[in-house]
Amino acid sequence: MSTRRRSVPRAAPGALLTACGSLALLVSACSFSDDGAHPAVPSPSGRAAAACRALHDALPQKVDGQRRGTAEPESDYTAVWGDPAIALRCGVPAPEKLRPGSEEYDPVAEAAEVNGVSWLLEKHDGGYRFTTTGRVAYVEVEVPDHYAPEVNALTDLAKAVDGAVPEKNPE
Repeated sequence: MSTRRRSVPRAAPGALLTACGSLALLVSACSFSDDGAHPAVPSPSGRAAAACRALHDALPQKVDGQRRGTAEPESDYTAVWGDPAIALRCGVPAPEKLRPGSEEYDPVAEAAEVNGVSWLLEKHDGGYRFTTTGRVAYVEVEVPDHYAPEVNALTDLAKAVDGAVPEKNPE
């Protein structure tokens, strides 16, 4: 899999959505999750599960100024902040855009790097879905439009993701 990466200056995280404003034209429009504080619990295994458990312990208490809440059901693979919820799920399947053979597969899907972590960006009704790329586990973060610019949440999560979820070895 190859992705194009666009670096985002660490000092200007809000610039990502401005710099990638045309990105919405490249991604499919789908319904944004209405699950609120109830993100579906993934079921990773092996190395991905271990990385997700480590990530759960390393996650910050605040994301984009929002306090961490309790996801229901409670799981080492999910976390939420604020209301409406910024929802994180670790150990999700690869996004359709990154799955060879899927209708949406795009081997050069636009990705952005935020503080050392590469993310696939997908605009949805009501917000953005960001999914890590090139890591042993896919970490998905859904950020409602309420928190625009939505990319700010990634700056708060990058250190934990980078430290707990190792990069894949090149194939």
